[in-house]
Amino acid sequence: MVTEQEVLDFFRDELSVPLTWTMKMVPLELDTMLQDYAVGDEFFYAIEDYAEKFDVDVSSIDMRYYYPWENLSRWERWTKYQKADVEKTRKPLTVRMFAESAKAGRWLYD
Repeated sequence: MVTEQEVLDFFRDELSVPLTWTMKMVPLELDTMLQDYAVGDEFFYAIEDYAEKFDVDVSSIDMRYYYPWENLSRWERWTKYQKADVEKTRKPLTVRMFAESAKAGRWLYD
């Protein structure tokens, strides 16, 4: 059976560690919001590797819930929406969610 610690260790190995402005490393924890932690495309590659390693079908993850700003057209971003307002609708995406899904063998959220 997959443990939360195994999944946490996996993501710690897969993702770069961000630094604060004082150059302190930001630790990745079970309830860290991955949207704020992971950099660019790196996170999406980590999800693919997670799916392979833990045999979880991630095709049902609807990223629109977790990255709402990215789903607006350039026109919408430029004209009528404020990023802060759109980001208020964002759902958290955490390592704990991936750990629970790995235990179940399928994506449990959305």
